[in-house]
Amino acid sequence: MKRRPSFFIKTVFPSSFGMNQKTHFSQISSTIILIGTLVGIWTIIPPTIRAETPAPFIHWGALSYPDQEPSLELGLSLFRFTEFNGEGERFNGINETIGINFVTLTWTEHLTNTFENWSTNFTLGIGPTRNQPTEWLQNDLIHDGLWGIEPVPVGNKRKQTDFSISASLTRWWAIAGQKRILYLGGGGQSGSLFHEVFARTGFRRWSPVHTLEFLNGKQDGIVAKLFRPLRFSGMVRAARIETGAAFHDLANTAYTAQGSISYGWYDEQTLHPWFEVEIGATIDSGIFNGELGDSLEERFWTAAIRAYPFTFETWNDQLNSKDYGPTYGARLTMDLYSFLPDSWKNP
Repeated sequence: MKRRPSFFIKTVFPSSFGMNQKTHFSQISSTIILIGTLVGIWTIIPPTIRAETPAPFIHWGALSYPDQEPSLELGLSLFRFTEFNGEGERFNGINETIGINFVTLTWTEHLTNTFENWSTNFTLGIGPTRNQPTEWLQNDLIHDGLWGIEPVPVGNKRKQTDFSISASLTRWWAIAGQKRILYLGGGGQSGSLFHEVFARTGFRRWSPVHTLEFLNGKQDGIVAKLFRPLRFSGMVRAARIETGAAFHDLANTAYTAQGSISYGWYDEQTLHPWFEVEIGATIDSGIFNGELGDSLEERFWTAAIRAYPFTFETWNDQLNSKDYGPTYGARLTMDLYSFLPDSWKNP
């Protein structure tokens, strides 16, 4: 099955990395600078102000907004990259199936005083890359057990320990009496998968009812009560990509748009969702190149349920009507922030 060409406007960059020793040295130097920058951010920020999602979350379709509330999340995240689809067609030049199993730690803190309305994040993901358990989830549970369709063939398998480390800085703005809705920020990540720097902007959990009540006063009707828990989120993101040990056939740039609708109940002070259901969709210009060197566009749906302090989320490329490349993933996390000593938190 031939892939649809991306409709994103492509930016022309110099020829691919690794073509000769000079450009290979330049790539290594850029990687060292990126890692140094991330480590530098971590070391200069006091321990009371540091943790989102590590690579490759956003390019698999996971919700990747900046954290609207302080958090310290520990969890397990799974991603699957399949070399073939159910008909045995090859995705691109990466000749192995990759099942990423990350233990993740992410710490987000919202600053106070001089840096009020700013937030910082530090995220680490590390774990064994193996064929299981993501093959069992894909072939045995979903394809065979749930849908009764052909399993996805598996050829060569990556067997390494992979990691990702990232940091970001975000500026927030209130809108119509709702704090931390609009945001603008950026950051970078490095590790054994790939490397990138990115910028993003958007809005998080905007409530139409709260906006109307801010303008017209509090409403007590049934419609207002029914729609008050409704929230909307959106983001656009641009990234500069460099290849890594695991993924070596990558585009130079990636552009992503993500949107979601959520319904839940929230702490008015901390903005933590006590209970929330969120569904969303992502379109990504693609970090993976096809046979002709053009990036392969990806589309995903995602669904998440949060019952504080736990979050479960899963995502899938079914919107692309395919089953190879970055196909699906899931994560389960627990927020430990409320268990931290008060001296570790911002007042």
